[in-house]
Amino acid sequence: MKASEIKKLSADELNKKLLELKDELFNLRFQQTINQLDNPMRIKAVKKDIARVKTVQRDIELHGTNA
Repeated sequence: MKASEIKKLSADELNKKLLELKDELFNLRFQQTINQLDNPMRIKAVKKDIARVKTVQRDIELHGTNA
């Protein structure tokens, strides 16, 4: 997901997206543990998406709006 797409989301949508990404990361790590992970680079991409969402949430927290 691109940063510009994330910035367009509302606070509630950001929370939902964060939960989805955390669930996906958990599932990817589980698949990696049992050696069924097809694309190990997906873990890195999901971690970056989580960081992007958290960054936008922090920006909203500090400035009060999507800026």
